[in-house]
Amino acid sequence: MKACTTISRDSLLSCGACMGKFTKSGKFRLHITALDYLSQYAQYKVWVKPSAEMSFLYGNNVSKSGLARITESTPQYAGVVVYSLADIPLGFGVAAQETDVCKDLEPSANVVLHQADVGEYLRGMEDDMY
Repeated sequence: MKACTTISRDSLLSCGACMGKFTKSGKFRLHITALDYLSQYAQYKVWVKPSAEMSFLYGNNVSKSGLARITESTPQYAGVVVYSLADIPLGFGVAAQETDVCKDLEPSANVVLHQADVGEYLRGMEDDMY
């Protein structure tokens, strides 16, 4: 931020990390670049099994069979940060079910609905290259 002070306001377009953008309807959509900041302060977390990591990184939802752990008392439709078992943040999404309901679900039922992942950042870079 200090480096930005040397540039005049008229010439400066942006400064810092991109957290997201506003849609045409006025809603704010988080980008994956906000993951480092979200993971530090996340109230609700989900850990996925190694077999489900790649599926999530390709943009799929997390099913109960891929769920390793979930924060207690996670409400339905709450924002969650998705971690690997090694505590590496992989992305974020929305809890499709409450924690209590997850125990009784069938293995193919969705637990976390995908919103963004670190693979998305790489896929976006790939699209820009070609």
